[in-house]
Parts: sequence; C-alpha cells; structure tokens
Amino acid sequence: MKLESLQRIETGFYKTPIHKLDNLSKKYGMNIYIKRDDLTGYALGGNKLRKLDYLLKDALDKNCTVLLTYGGPQTNHGRLTAAVAARFGLKCGIIMDGSAPKKATGNLILDKMMGADLFFMDDTDFADEPREIKTAKYNQLVDKTTKEVVKMYEEKGEKVYLIPVGGSSPVGAAGYVMTAKEIKDQLNEMNLNIDYIFTGFGSVGTYGGLYLGAKYFDAGFTPVGVCVSHKNDAEIREKVDFIKETNKFLELGVNVTNDDMWIEKGYVGISYNVPDPETRKYMYMMAREEAVILDACYTSKVFRGMIDLIEKGKIAKDKNVMLLHTGGAPGIFSEGHADAMQEELWGETQKVFKL
Repeated sequence: MKLESLQRIETGFYKTPIHKLDNLSKKYGMNIYIKRDDLTGYALGGNKLRKLDYLLKDALDKNCTVLLTYGGPQTNHGRLTAAVAARFGLKCGIIMDGSAPKKATGNLILDKMMGADLFFMDDTDFADEPREIKTAKYNQLVDKTTKEVVKMYEEKGEKVYLIPVGGSSPVGAAGYVMTAKEIKDQLNEMNLNIDYIFTGFGSVGTYGGLYLGAKYFDAGFTPVGVCVSHKNDAEIREKVDFIKETNKFLELGVNVTNDDMWIEKGYVGISYNVPDPETRKYMYMMAREEAVILDACYTSKVFRGMIDLIEKGKIAKDKNVMLLHTGGAPGIFSEGHADAMQEELWGETQKVFKL
C-alpha cells in the first residue's frame, strides 16, 4: 500500500514545536535543538499518537470496537492507546508484563482514569530460565493470554483490533515516516539545517519511520537510534528486518542497509525501565539547564547518548543536532523511579521556617 494512499485520523496536536536549547548550546559550543513530541496534546502526550493516527483508522475501517495492545506496567504506548480509545468511543485493553503491582502509580493511574482494562502476565515460573527457554515460554504466555482476552471481549459482542508493542507495525510506522516530512517542512520555514536527530531505538517504529522518511523525503538529516534496552546483534538485525518490511509495505523504494544506520548500544544503563543513577544524571541536567522534563526509561538515555557523543568529539561542533522528545514523563512517578530519586532529591533535611 503506497504511503500516500494510507489514511489516518489525527489523534494529536501537530506540528509539535522545534526550539533551540540555548543553555546547552552555550555549554557545549554548538547548536542543540529539540522536537517536542511530548506535546502532542492528549493524556499528557507522547510520540505514540502519531502511530495511532494510522492504527485507529485501520481499526475503525475494520469495524473494531476494542483496541488491545501490549507493554510493561508503565507503558506510554498503552496510556496513549487508552486515550485514543476514550476519545473515539472504543474500549481499550492492555496486556502487561509481570504480576500486577500492589499499588497503582504513574501511567497505571492514568490508564484506569481513562477506563482501560488491564491484564497482567505472571512470568515468575520461568523468570530464571536460560534466555532462549525464557523467551519461548514468554511467547507462549503472550499467545495464551491474547487468546483468552480476545475470547473474553468477543463473548461480549466486541471486535478486537490487535496493536503490537509500541504500535510498531508497518501501518503504525507510517506516522514517523510522515513526521520526517513535518520536520523537513518546519526546518525549511525556520531556515535551519539539522544534521542529526537522536531518538530511542526500542520497538523501532519511531526510529524506523524517521530513517525511511528522511530518505524518502530527502529531509537532509540522519537519525541516530539510541538503544533503550539491551539488544544483541541478532535482535538489532530483527529490527532492521522490520524496517525493510515497512519499506516494502509502504512501497517507499528506499535502499535500506545496515551500513548507513547509526545505532548506539552503550547507554541503556542497568536495563529497560530499571532505575539507573547514570541515566538520572542526564534527566536532572536537562531539567536544570532547560526546564524540560525527560523520562528515565527512554528520553534521558537518548539525551545521555547525544551528550556523550558530543563530549567525545564523535559529533563535530559545527554540526546541528536535535533531540526528539518522545514523552514518557508520567513514568517518573512510578514507584520504582520515584523511590530511586528520593535520596538524590529529598535526602537532605529540608529547611522549615516558622513565625
């Protein structure tokens, strides 16, 4: 299906702003910008709405009444899927990894506020198995859970539309192919050139869409993907295959090669969405330098990678760089991340004055 014939329903507020990070630019002696996809408008915003533009249209065309998706307990994609469902009169189900937390925090609170049904997959029986066995059993659990949840909805007369993790299907990735054009148009209006755009490399709908869109629209920038979870070479090849699949599905005709992809693996921290002191340093830096709030799972890792590459001279000072802010701030208020920040931000005795 040609990209131009793929229809969408606008679920967010676009064009999101691009602005210069003045203090950081002065600090590092170069031009540093940010694209604010944390300001897409609904349910505290984020990049996933751009993918849901296309996924929602596909779901409605198929007369579906339930959007069912997947993620961790603090999934930002799940939160925005719930938002889209609420706005367009659909039901939302989110299948989440792990046992249900005893206390709802962060995105879980927002999910329930918007009426989402939450389902949890308990993997404790095989959590300590070798990686290959664990992966196989996890996939079995996902299949089993999905069938049971779909059956539950169908018995109530609903029709379910399945959305993969992060909304990263070829249909969803079209959202960021088109974002590359949006960025190109904005930069032309600003009479500005950007050499590198830094974004997360996770389920790869965002990075892959930007990569394809930059080439298809001759946008003039190179996307840099910073891994947000540990990925071996085989897993990265799998993600590259997804980009090739999207290229073929959207009939873009782009030459997709590993050689011209810039993917950084060294800034994950401890693990995916695990509180990490090094990642938090960069979250605090952005807050204190620019009053822009990043999250601890995605954007702070991307920002850390960008700054480290600048400091190491791997990006020349005469280049213009931009951080794609994909949102995720509600995750800061999840129990694990909030607890980890207590000693750093609230450890000292606070000054109290009395009359």
